[in-house]
Amino acid sequence: MTTAHNTTPQYPFTAVVGMDDLRLALLLNAVSPAVGGVLVRGEKGTAKSTAVRALSALMPAVDVVGGCRFACAPDAPDPGCPDGPHETGAVEERPTRMVELPVGASEDRLVGALDIERALSEGVKAFEPGLLADAHRGILYVDEVNLLHDHLVDLLLDAAAMGASYVEREGVSVRHAARFLLVGTMNPEEGELRPQLLDRFGLTVEVAASREPDERVTVVRRRLAYDADPAGFAADWAAEEDALRGRIAAARELLPRVTLGDAALRQIAATCAAFEVDGMRADIVMARTATALAAWAGRTDVLEEDVRQAALLALPHRRRRNPFDAPGLDEDKLDRTLEEFGADEGTGGDDDPEPDGPDGGPDGGGPDGGGPEGGGQPPQDGGPEEAPLPPEAELPHQQEREAPQTPQASEKPEPESAPQGGAAGEKAAVGATEPFRTRRLDVPGLGEGADGRRSRARTAHGRTTGARRPQGALGKLHLAATVQAAAPHQRSRGRSGRGLVVRRDDLREAVREGREGNLVLFVVDASGSMAARKRMSAVKGAVLSLLLDAYQRRDKIGLITFRGTGAELALPPTSSVEAGAARLEQLPTGGRTPLSEGLLRAHEVLRVERMRDASRRPLLVVVTDGRATGGPEPVVRAARAARLLAGEGTASVVVDCEAGPVRLGLAGELARELQGTAITLDELRADSVSALVRTVQGNRKAA
Repeated sequence: MTTAHNTTPQYPFTAVVGMDDLRLALLLNAVSPAVGGVLVRGEKGTAKSTAVRALSALMPAVDVVGGCRFACAPDAPDPGCPDGPHETGAVEERPTRMVELPVGASEDRLVGALDIERALSEGVKAFEPGLLADAHRGILYVDEVNLLHDHLVDLLLDAAAMGASYVEREGVSVRHAARFLLVGTMNPEEGELRPQLLDRFGLTVEVAASREPDERVTVVRRRLAYDADPAGFAADWAAEEDALRGRIAAARELLPRVTLGDAALRQIAATCAAFEVDGMRADIVMARTATALAAWAGRTDVLEEDVRQAALLALPHRRRRNPFDAPGLDEDKLDRTLEEFGADEGTGGDDDPEPDGPDGGPDGGGPDGGGPEGGGQPPQDGGPEEAPLPPEAELPHQQEREAPQTPQASEKPEPESAPQGGAAGEKAAVGATEPFRTRRLDVPGLGEGADGRRSRARTAHGRTTGARRPQGALGKLHLAATVQAAAPHQRSRGRSGRGLVVRRDDLREAVREGREGNLVLFVVDASGSMAARKRMSAVKGAVLSLLLDAYQRRDKIGLITFRGTGAELALPPTSSVEAGAARLEQLPTGGRTPLSEGLLRAHEVLRVERMRDASRRPLLVVVTDGRATGGPEPVVRAARAARLLAGEGTASVVVDCEAGPVRLGLAGELARELQGTAITLDELRADSVSALVRTVQGNRKAA
């Protein structure tokens, strides 16, 4: 939905406490929208959305053609605008729009909708603009962008790449301009973004709540004051907002005069090469960011400090190769690269000429005397009575973020003794072997879950398999079926011309088959029998490989472990494979094997998830050697629990981890009770010579 301009003022941008990198990244995009937007990563409750929404109030107003629904600029209207051609007339000035894209938005709501009935019967392109049209020349804000459906992500990528949106329905098409500042927020614990979408964000920042008591007190005090009297609070900060708005305008005016020298450009290219980022977009974004930083500081020369800050903002999200890679940059490596390619190049040494910004000197390099340190910041901790924009001695920089690394077997040798405070017989966590490409395990039958890449399903995209009457709003039109339904009634409807007389009852939508994402619930045996012969490293490597496969296939994942006397839900169902990898890395082993407890816990988790999202079908992956030794009658209870899961149609696969010359085949027996399939660790590998193409054999009820 589009943010409404109501009587309640936004929380002032200058009243936001801390989060220096986030505020700087947003301000740089306000100075130079060509930077390409911001992705804000961080835990919940860190004012990510508050800061983004406050940015729109700082953006300068735009002139639009009067009455144009697509915000055409009066001096350069879009020649293909659906509301055009535009004649010279009234010019309207309006605030910069910030349009919010809900996670559950439909395709028609995003790109707009065509009236197919009028298009077929009258030849009229009746088009209702969507959110991309509303966001043109403004801000498109996507909260929880990592939860956005894949087909919406594809449409967003296309619009961001081409600066235009195309709406096509069976040969009827409409095109309109769609250039916008893309800002997204996300909580990494809920899942990562596709690399293609990550690359579309110019900058990325990590935010976290402050651990300083005084700063937290300031946050709470300001928020309570705003909630008690929003208008009064905004009035108290009006002077700071006006000063910051003026500084943005001054930086925008200075931006075209900023010079990006060959030396600075060489540092940018060397930095991108040193960190092995893909493609050339990183170089371009860094160049634009460094130029914006210089303009923000009131300078016309790009310094080494600008290049360094640009790298910290533009590169972290572009150097990740898989979801287990740690985000962030090695700042020591960055400094070495800048020093190597900046020596005697005139990009920030003592012999550099003085900048010739608005205030004409290094100590007064911007509207607020930001200085030559790569850009200053607006005040954060001072109240309204303080000076509007005091000089800052140093730019904050992004600290190295911590994230789960891909565990390596060689990094964590299995210790001989239990960890301090651990249970008897418990061994500390061991590292995993290198992950490998796994074979696809899918759920039988035809589902209707969210778009993904695992199991067959009826989806909004894919190959057309039939036609049906629309269920709600018309999706993809099936033209042949529509014409076939309308043809018998042409005489009775009085058709006299060439046009086809089409009624709404004639419309048919295409039934398409694609693939869905599933809920992959891992139940991992962490008992002492698994620790024997150091099998746990191989087991963790297999689960890590399956986690990576689940990430690539757009699945939700959950992790249950069992050992000792019970089972633990180590990771509730989530889209974050990073969280799954972290839990797996920390998993200790030892004790008895309460297999039944693990299966019963899985049954309970799946029951709850079925109520939350009935359309997402589960796939149960049990990683065990099949032994059951925990509790009374452990074998009987495990068989009963398995039959309980099978009776509900849960598709399952058992990864048999038994090793050694003598094998009992217990995992195979468990798979039969689950009415699923058993595969060995070797057969799980996609490149294994002995592997067979296997599809999970679920209960007949699952079909």
